[in-house]
Amino acid sequence: MLNIRLVSLVRKEFIQIWRDPRTLVLILVIPVMQLFLLGYAATNDVRNMPLAVLDQDRSPQARQLLDAYRAADYFRIAYDVDREADLRTLMDQGKARAGLIIPPGYGRQISEGGPAQVAFILDGSDPTVAATSLSAAQLIGQSLATGVMAETLARRGQPGSLQLPLDVRTQVWYNPDLISAHFMIPGVIGMILFAITSILTATAIVRERERGTIEQLIVTPIRSWELIVGKLLPYIILALLNTLEVIAIGAWWFKVPVRGDLGMIILLSGLFAATGLGIGLLASTFANTQQEAMLTVWMTLLPSIFLSGFFFPLEAMPPVLQWLSYLMPLRYYLVIIRALLLKGVSVAALQQEIIALAVFGAGIMLIAALRFHKRLD
Repeated sequence: MLNIRLVSLVRKEFIQIWRDPRTLVLILVIPVMQLFLLGYAATNDVRNMPLAVLDQDRSPQARQLLDAYRAADYFRIAYDVDREADLRTLMDQGKARAGLIIPPGYGRQISEGGPAQVAFILDGSDPTVAATSLSAAQLIGQSLATGVMAETLARRGQPGSLQLPLDVRTQVWYNPDLISAHFMIPGVIGMILFAITSILTATAIVRERERGTIEQLIVTPIRSWELIVGKLLPYIILALLNTLEVIAIGAWWFKVPVRGDLGMIILLSGLFAATGLGIGLLASTFANTQQEAMLTVWMTLLPSIFLSGFFFPLEAMPPVLQWLSYLMPLRYYLVIIRALLLKGVSVAALQQEIIALAVFGAGIMLIAALRFHKRLD
């Protein structure tokens, strides 16, 4: 039988959300804004790096080298300088992120089949970008060197003698083009679920206490569990709608694949949302104002973001932080959502993460519900 009191409480909560423009912006606009900002800005992809060139040879072989760097979309030849001092100035000012110096006699050395050297200078102030640029520069040079060696041997009548001692053939699964957005957008889903459920739940309950309306609810025939469920249910519905919204925009705009079962994605997202609801409910029992509730939730939100693998790989962290990451429910959900979206794995492959998430969700919700019930008394 339908619980009329619970339905009325849920309806009241939705009306209150609709009348609060700040909450509507937080629910509807912020997730989309986070999606586009992180989808485009939070990326390790190196594209169109401004390159300054000091060509002291001006030979056809030098132009061939520049064409190789120009053809790859890693670098953009933005400056052609005549002096090394000019190249240094451009890099000091940050206008050029890399510099290529082709010495005199480069073309003659290439034609004679002898070793020729060029200097490639990188701005290492951003280590992540510099490391990727370094690998790209080396790969472009090695590819060109192999082609030049093949042409030299062909001219000498030895076209079949070029045989490299090792041929490593690579294959990338799940994200063949190594697009950062395919890694970031599933993480955005986890962050939105956590933020929406915890922040809105905490502030909504404290807002009732600030306005004195929670006492009116307590004196009604509504039971304690009905009050808790009625306050939490609208936010879990909105959080799951946000999940569908981000998945839909991510698949349509950023071409993020959805290889797993959508129903399973929603079910496990709901399981993770229970954790956020519990944290929000628990925070509401400690806070007396909405500002205090926000600060309390942020104390858990920031460590979760940085220690969950959202931005940085857990394997690169010190052992102490790796152990602390096991206390973050977001860590397990990110493994689940990325595996379901990008890999399309079965539930059996995620058994450990699902169990851990269920334990966290049930434990936090139980503690929060007991403390909330005591606070009502």
